Amino acid sequence: MLSNKADTVEEYILRMLSRTAGSVELNRTELAGKVNCAPSQISYVLSTRFTHDKGFRVESQRGLGGYIRITVVENAELEKKVLYHNMISQITEETPFETIKSMLDYLLENRFITRREAEIIAQTTYNLYNSEATEKISSEERAKIVRSIFVTLSKF
Repeated sequence: MLSNKADTVEEYILRMLSRTAGSVELNRTELAGKVNCAPSQISYVLSTRFTHDKGFRVESQRGLGGYIRITVVENAELEKKVLYHNMISQITEETPFETIKSMLDYLLENRFITRREAEIIAQTTYNLYNSEATEKISSEERAKIVRSIFVTLSKF
């Protein structure tokens, strides 16, 4: 039954996208009401059928005034390369951990990485910053390692 509801949700979103210039903003709860399903089913459809690999960018803001913005990406691979290139170029010896964490949050929110990947990378990076504090690793070495992590992410 989930598959039938998922098909219905997917068709509804695709119909809305076809009526616009390739971008639509939705409210998860309102959409669930319109297609008579649980909001979690909307999340399922978005995470499986509207992925970056399939040519879509999904942005979401939870909470009061929250939204889901779905955009058809003309050249998803190019957009991904530019995004990672920009992130990698921002990682220097002076880059604070909070900036790395924000980058990971952005990648997670926009479904470039999974929650598991984000947590593993965040913990690894946090440990690298603590190693510098105890003088076990230099800030130059730390930046090189963190950049290499993002280079590896960009390949998938």
